[in-house]
Amino acid sequence: MGLPNASGDLSTEVEVDAFRRLFPLRFYEKHLLESIRPDARPLGRARETTIALALAKIGSTTMLAAIKMEVMTPSLETPDEGCIAIDFHMPPICSPIVRPGRPAEAAPVVAKQLSDTILSSGMINLKELSLVSGKAAWMAYLDIYCLDADGALFDTALLSAVAAFSHLEIPVVSLNDDGKIVLSEEQGLSDREPVNKEKRKINLSSVPFSLTCVLHKNYILADPTAEEESIMDTIVTVVLDSSSQLVSLQKPGGTVLAYTSAIQDCIALTRQRVKELQKILEEAISGMEVD
Repeated sequence: MGLPNASGDLSTEVEVDAFRRLFPLRFYEKHLLESIRPDARPLGRARETTIALALAKIGSTTMLAAIKMEVMTPSLETPDEGCIAIDFHMPPICSPIVRPGRPAEAAPVVAKQLSDTILSSGMINLKELSLVSGKAAWMAYLDIYCLDADGALFDTALLSAVAAFSHLEIPVVSLNDDGKIVLSEEQGLSDREPVNKEKRKINLSSVPFSLTCVLHKNYILADPTAEEESIMDTIVTVVLDSSSQLVSLQKPGGTVLAYTSAIQDCIALTRQRVKELQKILEEAISGMEVD
């Protein structure tokens, strides 16, 4: 008796999947009428988010950040400041739309967004990266690798970057006989006065968090999947700092006009999201601390 029902259920699933592929916008609009999304999320809810060290996941979107430190000679304009260089990588493994041998179109866009956001937010005081005024400072190379691209790339990349800097430790270094900066322990210079007294973490302030939304007619969908981004082409990304102050707002084109009320709603959703992300980040950091 169960076989006809099972066959009927399978037939229905195939029909629904076919309708979704052939008419994706109509498929979504049927859900939007019920204020629900195909993955059962309410319109304003973000996907499950996790952080492990510098690995951040929002839904299926996964980013891994890594920081490499090198000593550089600071510029004449900023002799007491270090520098941060940011790069974003999208290998073919992260998405079927990324082809081997061809750079992903989104990669330089996300890299520029990350650089502008991290530097303009004031999260890192570049003076903390200074070693010897006018002679030596730290150059921090931040590389973010996209392991799975399923929407909200910038949000996930920024979260992994913040997590990476939260765990970054500045090593103890000294000047050797040639006047070069070297690690004290590796060069056996423990008896020499170190340039920085102890291994320390970077002090982060005004930490930026972001939320991307897609606009469609009168609807606002928070934290879109890649499918939602491709179907509803009007995207708004709001970046707020840990004090809920606006850092940036981006709307790269799209067919829907972003009225003041829609922007205000996006900012309100971002404020809620910032509280969620702060808690997730704090729990991730405290969970990694060892006595």
